[in-house]
Amino acid sequence: MAADPAERVRQIIAAGRYMTLATADADGRPWATPVWYAPVGTHAFLWLSDPDVRHSRNIAARPGIALVIFDSTVEPGQSEAVYVDAVAEKVPKSDLDDALAHYDSHSTEQGLRSWTKEDVTGTADLRLYRARATTHHYGVDSKRTQVRLSSDAA
Repeated sequence: MAADPAERVRQIIAAGRYMTLATADADGRPWATPVWYAPVGTHAFLWLSDPDVRHSRNIAARPGIALVIFDSTVEPGQSEAVYVDAVAEKVPKSDLDDALAHYDSHSTEQGLRSWTKEDVTGTADLRLYRARATTHHYGVDSKRTQVRLSSDAA
């Protein structure tokens, strides 16, 4: 384990580009999918999805999710990951402006496209989603430990 697992959690979240969402439908059938994300500190994660895809339908039926952020390019035996239990939702209209501004800023900082409200409302195919963390775990290979992080903007 790292000398400071909480600091490694912060670093992994900040450095990651993709996270794997683990969702389940109303009957409990699991589904996992990778999504590009914009972290909001360490306690919230934003991503875009079509509301009609399986993981979005699962979130609508059962908002409790898990997510994992890791670097898949490291050699076996050298993996580190952040595991998060969270509650996910489509970002409500009351929070959309702030959440979208954050998502857009993160996207353009990484040299990706800019996002506007028209891209995620009305007849657009995509919507902005948010997961709010309830617990964090830090893992090295098969060893995992819960990490308590001070709350940040979520």
